[in-house]
Amino acid sequence: MKRFFNILLLIALCAGAVSCREQYTTYEGAEYLMFTDTLTTNAVVASGEPFKVAVSSTVARNYDRTYAVEVIDKGSNAIEGKHYRLKSNTITIPAGELSTNVEVYGLYDNIEPTDSLGFTLQLVMRDELKWDLYPNHNRTKVVMFKSCPFDINEWGGTQEGSIDRPKYCLLTSLLLYSYPGTNTSYSRLVKCYKHPHLDNVVIMKELFYDGYDVELTFNTENPSEPRLEVAADQVIGEEFAVFGIAWGDGKILAQSSPAGTYISQFSSCQKFAQLYIRLYVKDMTTMVGYVGDFYNILEWISDEEAEEIMREGL
Repeated sequence: MKRFFNILLLIALCAGAVSCREQYTTYEGAEYLMFTDTLTTNAVVASGEPFKVAVSSTVARNYDRTYAVEVIDKGSNAIEGKHYRLKSNTITIPAGELSTNVEVYGLYDNIEPTDSLGFTLQLVMRDELKWDLYPNHNRTKVVMFKSCPFDINEWGGTQEGSIDRPKYCLLTSLLLYSYPGTNTSYSRLVKCYKHPHLDNVVIMKELFYDGYDVELTFNTENPSEPRLEVAADQVIGEEFAVFGIAWGDGKILAQSSPAGTYISQFSSCQKFAQLYIRLYVKDMTTMVGYVGDFYNILEWISDEEAEEIMREGL
């Protein structure tokens, strides 16, 4: 997927600069029209709000510009009228503007939680509006998935005095596979509780190693990219118990792996999450070094499933 906002900005900045014109000789101010991305991934939400597929132009005009948009059936597994509908088969770039959007309504009730549906959109325009430098950007692949409403009560239970009503999660961990410590398996049944003071935070009791809880934050700001986050410097275990040696102050620290390299995300529909976690050690406040990044699968399960697992001794 390629983004063109920076290209358009660079063109605008370079319009009066000789050095820029010499470096970017392929563009001399002509008008081109394109989808901003060749691939977009979009959440279909229960509220019925449409998602937007961006269209960009290289220049602004002092009049409105209207173009047709068509659906290409070839290679599509989403059915127009069943899984989605376009708000309109035309788009308009207002006078003085460089962009607009194709608005798409995903039909929430007709999409299953496990569906990954896609279709292709094409701009209908004159050939001279197609930029030879990016010949395929009059088309874009639109992927949709169902995004169920987030409810923290489905991810974490409550623990107040003698009342203990946890939610259960089954962890399958490459960290435990690599560094089991006292664990006898790389799978682990975990009790999950809502944080008593923080929104959208779940306390995972002894997530990786005995005696150390981990707080997970569910970031729901972007329904198309629901993220799972681990705040920095959380202690998840003891060096000697896990590694058999201590390089730092004896504590194993963790945080989310860098988002640019690893993506930790969750599905409200499937009650499933993938978590990339980075381990490191410090000598008090001084960084000693990184242990590594480890992939983990988290599956929230029913009480009945948890009881069966406990009977099996996990």
